[in-house]
Amino acid sequence: MPSSPELVTTRVHRTLWADAWIRLRRNKLAVVGGLIVLVIALAAIFAPWITPYDYAFQDYSAVMQPPSTVHWFGTDELGRDVFARMLYGARTSLMVGFFTQFIVLLIGLPIGAFAGFIGGKIDNVLMRFVDIMYAFPDILLIILLSAVMRETSFAKFGGGIFVIFLAIGLVSWVGIARLVRGQVLSLKQRDFVTAARSLGGDSRYITMRHVIPNALGPVIVAITFGVPRAIFAEAALSYIGIGIKPPTPSWGAMIRDGFAVLNAYPHLVIIPAAAIALLMLAFTFLGDGLRDALDPRMKR
Repeated sequence: MPSSPELVTTRVHRTLWADAWIRLRRNKLAVVGGLIVLVIALAAIFAPWITPYDYAFQDYSAVMQPPSTVHWFGTDELGRDVFARMLYGARTSLMVGFFTQFIVLLIGLPIGAFAGFIGGKIDNVLMRFVDIMYAFPDILLIILLSAVMRETSFAKFGGGIFVIFLAIGLVSWVGIARLVRGQVLSLKQRDFVTAARSLGGDSRYITMRHVIPNALGPVIVAITFGVPRAIFAEAALSYIGIGIKPPTPSWGAMIRDGFAVLNAYPHLVIIPAAAIALLMLAFTFLGDGLRDALDPRMKR
């Protein structure tokens, strides 16, 4: 009798990123958070096709109208469509969230990696500078930088949104620098770094090719959590009047404008405040999911 064929089982090898993607998809709250962020981002991108109204158009015959089929979220004190301003305000919030984190990475990542890998006196000097920056209250320093740069010619572009990018980014990089330094100090003692060094790799090659890629997991999580903090900081600046300049819409500025008529028209405050809370909550869920997914010790 012919022998039965042997059943050969093969185990598919998956990378850390493939495993992380699978674990992330299994986290329902993270998926919901990512979908909310995606929907808000798409609504902000396609705002001109979603609403026929311009965010700056003032219709004095339709001042302070309640929500209706014509104006879904009503109108404000200048007759501007609140729904249109919410859509375009989402652009402001997401741009502030993402671009400030780009500045944070641009500053914090090389400083942390350089300090951690070189060590010695350079590490001590850089970390003492980071400690000095860390000692300043974040929101106070952001307000100070915003006020200083507000009168420059650079602040005229985009209603001063580039000033907000710089102000928040120049303050928020210290956490990433400390995180990257800690990761580099841990990774540079690993066997694969020792092997790369024994094969003739210099410090720059080892850092860029081996150390930083293996430190990206915690950095990605920190950046994800940094986005809602930047959004909240921009909303706070706009609320106190030193954020985005009108008529550029901002959810924080909309809350400030609606606060004066809160008792009569509470929806002018509730709608943008709920949008900020929803977006921050979505990024928090996504960040929690990424933290669990990028932890190689997690087994599900």
